[in-house]
Amino acid sequence: MSVSLDLERITYTPTTGVRRTHETPLLVATDASLKGYGCLVDDPATFEVEIVRWPAQGWRPVDDGSGDQGGTTEGIFEFAWRGETLFARNNAVGDSYLFGWSTWPEEAAAEGPAKSRAQALIWRCNYHPDGGQMIWPLDGQSFVVPLALPGDDVTPERFSAFWCDGSRGLYIAPNVWHGAFVPHADEARFLDRQGRVHARVSVDFPKEFGCYLAVPLRRPD
Repeated sequence: MSVSLDLERITYTPTTGVRRTHETPLLVATDASLKGYGCLVDDPATFEVEIVRWPAQGWRPVDDGSGDQGGTTEGIFEFAWRGETLFARNNAVGDSYLFGWSTWPEEAAAEGPAKSRAQALIWRCNYHPDGGQMIWPLDGQSFVVPLALPGDDVTPERFSAFWCDGSRGLYIAPNVWHGAFVPHADEARFLDRQGRVHARVSVDFPKEFGCYLAVPLRRPD
């Protein structure tokens, strides 16, 4: 497997400069633990992503049959650890990202072979108000993702990390906060299906809370 990254076109410049972390609880992703966040996926070919109708701007409602016609887009979401830095490229929407590090970013190597790691320090999470998002691990690799229930008054304490064993896909419902799909392997590829509009509402942890979200990479107890 070879992941292709465009490191010259990172979509967001990471916020750094803090020396505090908030470690998320680590949960096994099951149908029960994901209630309210989304669900596990057995068959990506038949799974439908929910599209949310464009909200009314005032008291006049959006006409029936309009505001939800953008449909979905899909492509390969590629992730790779380079040194101690997690990069990704979402070919469904054409964006590249620097999602986090395994140590303080000022000390983290950003190139070369991936180094051993016990955590991922995530600087940013977001949600999609226009639709849900489904990912399917193409090579059956395990991963972990931080999630929080909807609400713009989100804090680091509201996030939990969900450990997925790679045998099933993951669906994240509209408006659910999520961070990077952090692979346990050095590289991973996911089939990604999501709303074509791809609106993003984000939280910047260093800027807003003076910390990084620390996602454990160990197996859950």
